[in-house]
Amino acid sequence: MSWYRNTVWFVKGLREYTRGGYESASKHFNPADVEVDVAGRSFLVTGANSGIGKATAKEIARRGGTVHLVCRNKERAEVAKEEIVTETGNQNIFLHIVDISNPKEIWKFAEKFRNEHKLNVLINNAGCMVNNRELTEDGLEKNFATNTLGTYIMTTALVPLLEKAADARVITVSSGGMLVQKLNISDLQSGNGPFDGTMVYAQNKRQQVVLTEQWAKAHRNIHFSVMHPGWADTPAVRSSMPDFYERMKNSLRTEAQGADTVLWLAVSAEATKLPSGLFFQDRQPVPTHLPLAYTHSPPEDEEKLMELLEEFSQKFKSVSPG
Repeated sequence: MSWYRNTVWFVKGLREYTRGGYESASKHFNPADVEVDVAGRSFLVTGANSGIGKATAKEIARRGGTVHLVCRNKERAEVAKEEIVTETGNQNIFLHIVDISNPKEIWKFAEKFRNEHKLNVLINNAGCMVNNRELTEDGLEKNFATNTLGTYIMTTALVPLLEKAADARVITVSSGGMLVQKLNISDLQSGNGPFDGTMVYAQNKRQQVVLTEQWAKAHRNIHFSVMHPGWADTPAVRSSMPDFYERMKNSLRTEAQGADTVLWLAVSAEATKLPSGLFFQDRQPVPTHLPLAYTHSPPEDEEKLMELLEEFSQKFKSVSPG
């Protein structure tokens, strides 16, 4: 069955997720949606030193937004910041060094950020696909720590700040890979059975979709969305999925094409006319399950996921300063 699901996902992706899929979809885009001035609005982008995160940050900077780059690697982040400032002429670009796989660091950062800055839009872009089971210094499986728990803590820690803002939004960069996974709350850290990094990543991305749906119900004054960027030519894809990259490199989207829907969700007036909590691809809401797929989960599992993540997050908050 997993072979069948993966095949369906891959064939679907060949049609829709490639550069050709973007070019076809973009014929129906309204360029005016993203031709907006966002001066005075504050955006935070995680994983902003390369790939889709940097492409998104650069486009927001071009439109006058204040951009906070949250990155793990200081050296690469400083290069990215300089590139964004030079290319856009926007000086309101700020750098924060945070490891999104380290929950204590996120709490410490978020508490400081809340006291010093305003925030209109949070873009959860940071992620990883580690192909062997690897633990962080806190004993957390690294994919889960980064993709799921890191996203959860960053968002919940900044919700109080977002609730004070006009037209507040949270966008999470997920993946169409989640279509092959049903939410599994019994093994959040992938400790049981053989470890398949691609499927662990897909499970994390399913969890991000559930998080978005749950947050949308809980926080009515913030517009939440989650999206699939398509298959883009990014450093993360080249390093984490070398075989896939070699097979598909001539058909992959550019980083800017992968970032297009993130930008649209972050700046356009059209995005917030749609309900909060939806999953997007190429500026359109799309289903979160394939037809006839056994990937639907009961509401109690989705609520339990939130409870478990809250327990994890509070454990690390209690040992952080402040």
